[in-house]
Amino acid sequence: MTTLIVVIVAVVVIAVVVALVLRARRNAQLRNQFGPEYDRTVDEAGGKRAGVRELKERQARHEELELTPLDPSTAQRLRNEWRLTQERFVDAPAESVADAHRVLRTALEARGYPTRDDDDRVAMLSVDHADVLDRYRTGMATEAKWREQGTTDTEDLRLAMQHYRSVFDRVVGETSDAYPDNGETAQRQRDEAVDGRSNLS
Repeated sequence: MTTLIVVIVAVVVIAVVVALVLRARRNAQLRNQFGPEYDRTVDEAGGKRAGVRELKERQARHEELELTPLDPSTAQRLRNEWRLTQERFVDAPAESVADAHRVLRTALEARGYPTRDDDDRVAMLSVDHADVLDRYRTGMATEAKWREQGTTDTEDLRLAMQHYRSVFDRVVGETSDAYPDNGETAQRQRDEAVDGRSNLS
């Protein structure tokens, strides 16, 4: 009888240890996938358990999306729209930032991401583009400030344009090689169109 009890206790202890190891491994995978978004979600959820649950729910909802890569013609059209928007920055910085966000949302919608609700859009982006998510949030915050107050510092708008571009490049899959001339001159001209001085890299 004593032996049986010892065996049962040992099995329970092993099961608990295995469960803890698996949980720690899953949490480590989530942290690796979401990066800083992991800690942000845990803090906002009020604890690790609730935060992990939220991130897992995001993964589940993300799996239901029908995400597809952009066909070459659509990708090029969006790049052209982005270039024109960026070139207008000098004359109308705030409006250009808002238009850049519109082009970005168009790209997201074409890929299959939700676009009607900001929170839902950000949540789905966090699953596979968590490393640029803070930049996206900052860009949206700057744009919201302009809409609410009517004025925003030009440097903040320049940075918002930069933040949006980092997300746009990721979603559209654009690199320097994607441009027809594959040259630094074209990229520099686009950057100079924003403020004439700083790169948007």
